[in-house]
Amino acid sequence: MATDQLFSRAMSAFVVTSFFALLCSSAQARGTNYTFVKDAARAPDVSYYDYIVIGGGTAGCPLAATLSERFRVLLLERRGSPYDDERIGDMTRFADTLSDTSAGSPTQRFVSEDGVINSRPRVLGGGSCIKAGFYTLAGDDYVRGVGWDLGKATAAYRWVEDVVAFQPEVGPWQAGLQQGLLESGIAPDNGFTYDHVDGTKVGGSIFDADGRRHTAADLLRYARADGLDVLLRARVAKILFNVKGQNTLFRKPTPGGARGGVHDSAGPMHKAYLNAGHGNEVILSAGAMGSPQLLMLSGVGPADHLSSFGIILVHDQPAVGQGMYDNPMNAIYVPSSTPVEVSLIQVVGITELGTYIEGASGANWGARHTDSSGDGDDHRRPRNFGMFSPQTGQLATVPPKQCTPEAIARAAEAMSQLNDTAFRGGFILEKIIGPLSTGHLRLRNRNPDDNPAVTFNYFSHPEDLRRCVAGLSVIERVIQSSAFENFTYSDFSVEMLLNMTASYPVNLLPRHDNDSKSLEQYCKDTVMTIWHYHGGCHVGRVVDNEYRVLGVDALRVIDGSTFNASPGTNPQATVMMLGRDPYEGFKLLSATVQFSVVPAAKKQATLQKGFGYMINQIIRQLSDVPSEEM
Repeated sequence: MATDQLFSRAMSAFVVTSFFALLCSSAQARGTNYTFVKDAARAPDVSYYDYIVIGGGTAGCPLAATLSERFRVLLLERRGSPYDDERIGDMTRFADTLSDTSAGSPTQRFVSEDGVINSRPRVLGGGSCIKAGFYTLAGDDYVRGVGWDLGKATAAYRWVEDVVAFQPEVGPWQAGLQQGLLESGIAPDNGFTYDHVDGTKVGGSIFDADGRRHTAADLLRYARADGLDVLLRARVAKILFNVKGQNTLFRKPTPGGARGGVHDSAGPMHKAYLNAGHGNEVILSAGAMGSPQLLMLSGVGPADHLSSFGIILVHDQPAVGQGMYDNPMNAIYVPSSTPVEVSLIQVVGITELGTYIEGASGANWGARHTDSSGDGDDHRRPRNFGMFSPQTGQLATVPPKQCTPEAIARAAEAMSQLNDTAFRGGFILEKIIGPLSTGHLRLRNRNPDDNPAVTFNYFSHPEDLRRCVAGLSVIERVIQSSAFENFTYSDFSVEMLLNMTASYPVNLLPRHDNDSKSLEQYCKDTVMTIWHYHGGCHVGRVVDNEYRVLGVDALRVIDGSTFNASPGTNPQATVMMLGRDPYEGFKLLSATVQFSVVPAAKKQATLQKGFGYMINQIIRQLSDVPSEEM
């Protein structure tokens, strides 16, 4: 054993990535001058890198840009560019991407085992391309609690803010919400700030004054062009390890085409190797759904679960996929007696009750979209109705289980006959901190393109339910405040609003007759997501405090899957901040990183000259390989 350990320390890390190129006609990312972004079909047959980052999302983009300043980096994104989809950049079309369930959509819908409709991103820039765009920092206590250096974290946040964060222009509806929160006792008035402080504030936005979205993909402008290659439509199937145990031979990587490994006939295979060196790594940044899923597909996870799918065990790690959290959101729709502006999240009330109060209004939530061709006439696009849309799934008009194309078409036609005033208004919502309720993620099959099965167990912890009720009580006070009276109907009671909102099929859960009488029941029956799910690769359980995967070498996980609580009122600023080097002791940017194997089982992953780790990348058109073939 001593000889093995000495040999392991002496050998350099060697990682090989193999993949197939998609045979498709997609062009290089438009709308930018990123010379390093290309379709994977244009990748060389063989290439060498210091770091390979899997997942070009909210963490992966800034991480790759940072590493490229000093190293050669490969960033692999499973789908396309946000600059090729005009909907992503347009605030008024926020709901359009969420309602698109086509194979080419930048969102991939999933429904948790709890029956709550959700979405995950599949586009360069990740969740920053499809979510509501609120920009706010984690609190100082949170930063210190996870062991980050506060000064370095602050500098890293500023690095992000210089590109993607803006002070929003607050319109009348958002101003009414702000004053209604203050009137309801959510004080003090903190004005505009990115900081996480108790009271009412106007936070930042990744939408600029013209309503254009700025995403994590924009942070790639920091990259050294000669130091980075970004490949789009890169599908990561699994990570193949060479395992050495007491009586175990090295298992060499299996060529592409083997069942249970990877199989694709869409194009020629390409290989990307890690340059020799102890500091070279593969970094998983595939998000809270993707990172634990890829670890399990690669043989790192609960032994019994992996065995049930015929996955060869590399490292028995029961904590992979455990500790999945989603901050439950509950909302009340408030029809307005007067016109309202188009707004996403701008104002937030950070209460002492363990809940955050926010709101959004206008066209994203129900008004007709209009395009102008420049000929003096308005040309109306097919009406989407925002979050009321028959297509969207959240706050939809067609129950999710009945969302056939025919039912959607009938609902859309009926709604198109309604006057815009029928949908004028906004949602005031509450999201609880934490949360304390926890669930788990498990594989459905061996196809990395399919969503894993995830359970969040919303409100299983009684404190979460108490916080939800407290938050809804604050919303009731806001609705009844004098500051908000211009945006309500005097003859609409809060009970009527609760009944109306509860009637929308926002999830797959049954309704109860007492939804408007019992706020506890209302919380349970109308629970939604605000897309802040996290966990599955927790620090101290799956990764160490420098995000190295326990029990294996040269592999890290850096994304929201490592969080055990959502930072601040919105996590995306903090996830982008992780792309920098914000805390003492994290040696990712040092060429002399030393890696130690944490022996959690008799069989231990180690590095051997000429082999090491292999990532098998398959880049192909997602529809070409049916799930059952994997």
